[in-house]
Amino acid sequence: MDEQMGKLRWRCRRGMKELDLLTLGYLEQYYPDAAAEDQQAFADLLELQDPLLMSYMVGRETPADAVTARVVGIMRTLVKYSA
Repeated sequence: MDEQMGKLRWRCRRGMKELDLLTLGYLEQYYPDAAAEDQQAFADLLELQDPLLMSYMVGRETPADAVTARVVGIMRTLVKYSA
């Protein structure tokens, strides 16, 4: 699992700091205990281009697949808004 986590951690490095924080946050907080289908959905999300992934994170678009939508929903809870 450590090698897989290392590969995923590398893939979490995006072109946008906000996406780095969301993807790494999910990987560290939720991925290890997630169901296998959620883990696969997360890995699939990491294959997307940054603009589409960001669209999911800000709610402009919603994944058609229910499992992917659930993972995106969890990732969106990691967004920290400051006043």
